[in-house]
Amino acid sequence: MRKLNFAAGPSVMPMEVLEELQKNIVDYHGKGLSMIEASHRGGMFEEMYDECLADFRSILSIPDDYDVYFLGGGATLQFTMIPMNFLLSGKSADYTRTGSWANKAADDAAKLGNVNIVFDGKESGYTTLPDPKTIKPTDGSCYFYLCANETIGGIEWQEFPDTGDVPLIADMSSDMLSRPVDVSKFAMIYGGVQKNLGPAGATFIIMKHDMLDKRNPGLTAYMDYAKHAKDKGLYNTPPVFSIWAVGLVLKWIIRNGGVEGMLHNATVKSGYIYDVIDNSSGFYRSPVDSRYRSRMNVVFRCPTEELEAKFIADAQREGMIGLKGHRSVGGLRASLYNALPMEDAASLAMFMKEFERRNG
Repeated sequence: MRKLNFAAGPSVMPMEVLEELQKNIVDYHGKGLSMIEASHRGGMFEEMYDECLADFRSILSIPDDYDVYFLGGGATLQFTMIPMNFLLSGKSADYTRTGSWANKAADDAAKLGNVNIVFDGKESGYTTLPDPKTIKPTDGSCYFYLCANETIGGIEWQEFPDTGDVPLIADMSSDMLSRPVDVSKFAMIYGGVQKNLGPAGATFIIMKHDMLDKRNPGLTAYMDYAKHAKDKGLYNTPPVFSIWAVGLVLKWIIRNGGVEGMLHNATVKSGYIYDVIDNSSGFYRSPVDSRYRSRMNVVFRCPTEELEAKFIADAQREGMIGLKGHRSVGGLRASLYNALPMEDAASLAMFMKEFERRNG
C-alpha cells in the first residue's frame, strides 16, 4: 500500500509523474537512451528543458524581461549567491527574520556585508509576521529579502510588502505554484524544487534581467548570475533528472487547473486540518498567528509530548508518514504540497478526530 506522505521535503510527487518517469527512464520516448544519459548540449535534453522553461513561464505569466533557469546547490546556495552578487560594498540589504530559512539567509548575508533587519519575529517564537503594509525598505538598500513560506514554523506571507524602487527578493521553495504570484512585483524569486515541484536536485531562478546590471564585479563564474542567465542555466551540467521531473510536474499542474487550481486545493486541504485543530477544544493547538497560517505546512501540538509521540506512532500504523515536527521546534507538522491527494488530507483529518476521541 502506498504511504500517505506528509513529509516537508523531499516530498510527495504526483503518481502520474512517477509513472511517466518509470515508463521512460530506460528508453526516453523510444529514442534509444535515457534522458539521464543524454548530453545537456542540445538534442533531446535541450528540447525537454526549453519546454519545461516555457511551461514555467506560461503557468506564472512570467514577463519577457525575466530570466528563468535552474541551478544546482539547493536554495541554500542562494543564501550566499544573492549577497555575493547584489550586496554592494559600503551599502546594505534589508532582511526579515521570520523563521529558520529567512534567518539562515540573513546570517549568511551578514558574513558578506551590511544587513538591516527590518523585522525580527524572535519575541513571538517566529509564530507571526508583520502587516506587509507597515514594512518599508531602508533608503538606499540594495534589495529587500524575505522567505514566502517557513516550512518549519508554518507561517506564510499572504500578501507581500511594497518595496518601491528597492528590489524584492523572495525564497519560494515551499509554496511556489501553490497560488498565483505577480512576478512583476519581484526582482527575483527562487527556490529548491523538492518541496512542491519535483525531486531534490534543482533550484529554480526567476530574475528580472536588469538586476544583472546591479551586481558586484569580479565574481567567479559559477557564482555570477550573468553567466547562468547567458547560458540559461547550462554553464555546467545541470541536474538533469530533477529538471525532467519538474517539467512533468508542471504539465500535471496545467492539467489540474494551473495555480488557481492549486490554490483551491491547498485551501481545501489545509482547511480540513485547521478545522480539526480549531474545533478540538484545545486538544490540538496551532502556535501560528491565524492571519499567517501556512497552507503548505500545518504545524500543531498535542497536550503533551508523550501524546505527540503516540500520535506519530499511531499514524504510521495507518500508513501516514512525515508528521513529526522539525527537530528544532518539536510537535507535529503536516505538509500539504500540491501533489498531496485531497483524500490524503481528508484521511489525516479523520485520523486526528479519532485520535482526539480516544485520547482526549
